[in-house]
Amino acid sequence: MAKARKAKTRPAKKTAPAKKTRPRKGEDGSAEEKIKEAARKLFTQKGFAATRTRDIAEAAGINLALLNYYFRSKEKLFDIIMMENFRDFIKGITVNLLDETTTIEEKVQRLTTAYIDFLTRQPDIPLFILNEIRGARSKVAEKIDGEVAPLRSHFIKQLVEAGQQGKIAPVDPFHFIANLVGLTVFPFVGRPILQRITKVSDQQFMEKMQERKKLVPIWIRAILNAQ
Repeated sequence: MAKARKAKTRPAKKTAPAKKTRPRKGEDGSAEEKIKEAARKLFTQKGFAATRTRDIAEAAGINLALLNYYFRSKEKLFDIIMMENFRDFIKGITVNLLDETTTIEEKVQRLTTAYIDFLTRQPDIPLFILNEIRGARSKVAEKIDGEVAPLRSHFIKQLVEAGQQGKIAPVDPFHFIANLVGLTVFPFVGRPILQRITKVSDQQFMEKMQERKKLVPIWIRAILNAQ
């Protein structure tokens, strides 16, 4: 009776450790910008919670590993996009508020134009910023407050001093800023309902926003001159 042959056992092959995905030569800048642009669009449209990193990678046309190589996490990418959006939002405002040579009325005129021009290009940004700041995710709200603080203190000081010197009627800074922001920003936030109520087309809406560059300063001036 033939003896059964013993099966030869081969040593298991050693598997090489997985290599980290790195951008190809010349890909660094373009890939990173594609990711940020895709993330900006999705975060603005869907918010933080409803946006997946896989969605961002697909929209950017890159693989998920490459996205993680650049930004590590959705939270980190969101914080970057949030701060960039906010800085874009206040970029034109910063110069105007810190200009010590302009009066309150001149600041209002310039701020109104800067706000409306920006919001015409980026109409979804105000609602996105407001929704996400309310959640105070990743201390973004604290960072934003730190950037706004110098502008706020300078403008409020000028507003209060102008009232004390009789250049304008004394006005509560809260109500003044609420009126200015409400008159310029709210029409973009409330656009869907405003258009339904007034039966205004998209083109007519944009035309009316341009009209508000002249109207808002007139209305604010009436408040400042009220006795």
